[in-house]
Amino acid sequence: MSSYFERHIFFCLNQRDNGESCCADHDAQAAFDHCKKQVKAAGLAGPGKVRVNKAGCLDRCAGGPVAVVYPDATWYTFVDRSDIDEIVESHLKNGQVVERLVVPADVGR
Repeated sequence: MSSYFERHIFFCLNQRDNGESCCADHDAQAAFDHCKKQVKAAGLAGPGKVRVNKAGCLDRCAGGPVAVVYPDATWYTFVDRSDIDEIVESHLKNGQVVERLVVPADVGR
């Protein structure tokens, strides 16, 4: 049985009101919007392909901003649009992890 989507990428868009660091402080919404646009432009969107999703806190705040690709369970951090472009091209399109953007396994909240 195959999955409805080949991959999901979830972007943490959590905003904390108590002053703690959060992904929203790093313009995660703009990264989400850009990824969604790039996935669509590359013809990767839709059933059997890639779904770009919003998420609340993913509990990896210390590595933020973060996004995770499933079913690969690859956690990414990113700085700008070029990082998102590289994730889309390398991982979402070609299945190759962008090692330089991977959040280390021991980074949590």
